[in-house]
Amino acid sequence: MGVFPDFGGLDGIGELREVIGALLTFVLIIAVLMLIVCAMIWALATANGHHSAATKARIGAWTALGAAVLAGGGVAWMNWLLDLGSTL
Repeated sequence: MGVFPDFGGLDGIGELREVIGALLTFVLIIAVLMLIVCAMIWALATANGHHSAATKARIGAWTALGAAVLAGGGVAWMNWLLDLGSTL
């Protein structure tokens, strides 16, 4: 006789997946919008010779890109973990 966890007793997995997916999607949308804004400011500041503003916009663009990658990967990672947990 084996002892196994009862994964059917966790009723909120579907809602958890929806809430976390919605939050990560919201973060992804904001990060992409910030990437677009920072890239535009970076281009305009570089073209007009404002090197300090261009440097700050470049750092913002790279940070927004990193946030977009992490948020996009976070959705896939969360779904993989939830699917893996249901098969244990």
